[in-house]
Amino acid sequence: MSQRDPAGTAVANTLYRALAVLRVIVLVNSFLLYFYRASAYPRPVLGAVILVGLAFWTFFAVWAYGRPALRRAPLLLADLAVAVAAILATPLVKGEGLHATLPGFWVMGVVLAWAIEWRIVGGLAAAAAVVTADVLIRDHLTQTNYSNILLLLIGGLIVGFLSDLLQRTAAERDRAERAAAAAAERQRLGRVVHDGVLQVLALVQKRGAEIGGEAAELGRLAGEQEVALRAYVQREVSAPADGAPYDLGAALAALGSAHVSVAVPAGAVPVAAGVGVEVAAVVAECLSNVRHHVGRDAPAWVLLEDLGPELVVSVRDRGPGIDAGRLEQAAAEGRLGVASSIRGRVAELGGTADLVTSPSGTEWEFRVPRSAS
Repeated sequence: MSQRDPAGTAVANTLYRALAVLRVIVLVNSFLLYFYRASAYPRPVLGAVILVGLAFWTFFAVWAYGRPALRRAPLLLADLAVAVAAILATPLVKGEGLHATLPGFWVMGVVLAWAIEWRIVGGLAAAAAVVTADVLIRDHLTQTNYSNILLLLIGGLIVGFLSDLLQRTAAERDRAERAAAAAAERQRLGRVVHDGVLQVLALVQKRGAEIGGEAAELGRLAGEQEVALRAYVQREVSAPADGAPYDLGAALAALGSAHVSVAVPAGAVPVAAGVGVEVAAVVAECLSNVRHHVGRDAPAWVLLEDLGPELVVSVRDRGPGIDAGRLEQAAAEGRLGVASSIRGRVAELGGTADLVTSPSGTEWEFRVPRSAS
């Protein structure tokens, strides 16, 4: 069975409910036509038994198609097999020179079920199987037979197309609604942070500068955190909706400053939104580490390379490097900045994070697939 999101499943459920009504209608029609003409058939009892079997199968199919978990290949193949078998049994019941098959329009239900589940390809495949069985039992085709065959093929095509269109439209609408809700939540959280945490950090920075001494250093750190948090909130609020392009080059260029040099390709570097936001956050964390551990005015360099399916981002500084075992010690002490904010983020994207450090500086190299894994 084709994989669907909840919106597509809801559309399919509606289509199957409508198909259930149609199945019952065409079943009643087949019974009425058969018993109206049964006296002219060589084996009317056999035909009645087959129709009763079709009735039992119809009600079972209505029940089964109403449960998404059962809409799998075995059910659809069995449904088609019943329809083809009923068609092939027609000469046994009606003899030679037949005009209509025993199930008649009942076979529409099978074709439409395939079209709903497997869309255009399914509708055409089921229609082709039914048409082939119909042609095999006839000595010649009349204009009426040809018209019915053509309508069956067109019906499978059109219903398959409409099923695909409706399910795609519902899925896109569902994604748009989720994206709008997520954007509204981000804006709400941004206002909460702005009215609370950012105001406190700004106050600490101001009062620390007024008091002086060690308080001034605390104020300076609070100011740095205010800037970093404000940038993060703005980045989250402006994050694109699901499926919208995200220009990673522009996002990294925005991190440049008098002490941070950023080199990105001349054109846009579109990536999946989730990838772009996470990579930008990783680079921002690296630059934050440079400010805290090397110096506020320490130079740093960011390089973005677009290699098609893969992106390579490098962040380099001229600090004293990282002592051997220092990162492991920090992780053991519960400080997970590198393990979680940097390596953890990259690993979740299916990428790699390589660290090269020496007394002359530190360089991170991140290789990340363009789309989320």
